Amino acid sequence: MSSILTNTSAMVALQTMKSINKNMAMTQSEISTGKSINNAKDNAAVWAISKTMESDVKGFKGISDSLALGSTTVGVARKASETVTDLLTQMKGKIVAAQEGNVDRDKLQTDVEALRDQIESVVGAAQFNGLNLVDGSQTSVDVLSSLDRSGSDVSASSITVDAQNLSTGDYLLNDVFAAGTASIVSTDADTFVMSLDQGGGTDEITIQDGANAWAAGDKISMRIGEKTASYTVTAGDITSGNNSVADLIAVGMKNAIDALGVEGLTVDYDSATPGELAFTNDGTADLTVSGQYTNADAGGLGALASIDVSSATNAQTALGTVETLIDTAIDAAAAFGSVQTRIETQADFVSELTDSLKAGIGSLVDADLEETSARLQALQVQQQLATQSLSIANQAPQNLLSLFR
Repeated sequence: MSSILTNTSAMVALQTMKSINKNMAMTQSEISTGKSINNAKDNAAVWAISKTMESDVKGFKGISDSLALGSTTVGVARKASETVTDLLTQMKGKIVAAQEGNVDRDKLQTDVEALRDQIESVVGAAQFNGLNLVDGSQTSVDVLSSLDRSGSDVSASSITVDAQNLSTGDYLLNDVFAAGTASIVSTDADTFVMSLDQGGGTDEITIQDGANAWAAGDKISMRIGEKTASYTVTAGDITSGNNSVADLIAVGMKNAIDALGVEGLTVDYDSATPGELAFTNDGTADLTVSGQYTNADAGGLGALASIDVSSATNAQTALGTVETLIDTAIDAAAAFGSVQTRIETQADFVSELTDSLKAGIGSLVDADLEETSARLQALQVQQQLATQSLSIANQAPQNLLSLFR
């Protein structure tokens, strides 16, 4: 039945055209924005996931900047430690030269002091953006390294960088060593060197309460051959009620030396003689034992202040001291190198993770332009056909006039 009041064909054609135009608008939006989901209306769930991931990408960009800053800061400290190691090695060469009898020790002492000043200059200048990890001003710093998400909870994690104290600090004399027998090569208030002949050579050194009160962090180090043992005073040692902190240190040093496992060496402690350690060398090689006291505020290289090669005995003492300082600088450089590698590895991971997140976001919301292009052409044809269909439907009432002629 045909009606001039209700043109069903035109209504169908009009609805079809509206649907085509709506799809055309969506397709044009995808082409212009490059996204199939551009707002929450397009797909609320996927849009919400993509926005969460985009916020994480922004966070990881900040983490990348933090890791870059941390790596550079640690790199400066590592380079300073390596430079200090080189300078101490040069100083060792001067000290070894001073072991000879026919040398000008005053000139060698001048060279040693110049190297000491250069070390202090390097340590003082080893800062990046105001942060110095080798001058004793820091104990540790945290480098932001990751953004950890668990469901809706987010937390940040860090890589802790332990500072290494290579400062000379405030070196204080304390008169803590007392000589044993005459075979001790040299001794002074805070350093000593003694020789132990092979096959039964013996000698004693006494650790005594010095001129200044003991403080937590004060350290006694002894080097036997190529091995070093040390004991650091704790707050418990000071408050233990024992009349002699030095006696506790002597016991601790005996245990530390025993742990080295030096072939043929035995260390005896007799409580009847507080603070005294008796060394016996039953091995097949002569041994040299050197000792160094360093106060808590002296810094990692505080013993530099005690190095003196102006005499033969002082030069031999200095040799043991500089070996300990070289070990300290090497340990610092190795520690910084290890943590810098970790930071750079984390930076590479964060970069790759960011790329993966971006790719994931793209797979969720980016438009498939090949498909969109094909759909656009199809919609353009449908739009033209719908226009023609609507035109034909609108002419139907006119055709009814011919029935009344």
